[in-house]
Amino acid sequence: MIKVTINPKTRENLYGLMVQKEVSLRKRNLGTLHRSGKKKKGEDKWIHSKYNGWIRFQKGLGGVVVAIVQAINPDQEWQLLSSLIGFLDRYFRDSIGNINIGYETIED
Repeated sequence: MIKVTINPKTRENLYGLMVQKEVSLRKRNLGTLHRSGKKKKGEDKWIHSKYNGWIRFQKGLGGVVVAIVQAINPDQEWQLLSSLIGFLDRYFRDSIGNINIGYETIED
């Protein structure tokens, strides 16, 4: 499991901007990451069209977004992480102050 913390440069609603961009891309059949499951306020689950796994997002205070990247096969989490970082860089480079990546283990 990989924990990604995305901090905006300002207090703008980065989570809302990400959701809007995903909807826009999905309507034009351009996105590889797309929403999945039930909608919850301030939380989202995205899946990738090619890689097996998911990314769970949660909106935090001050516009911070926390994402948990999890693949069915942990050896393939890097693919989902790479896709997420590419999405963020492509569409929100000017809005992001920094991105922190933490590697966590799941205990049985």
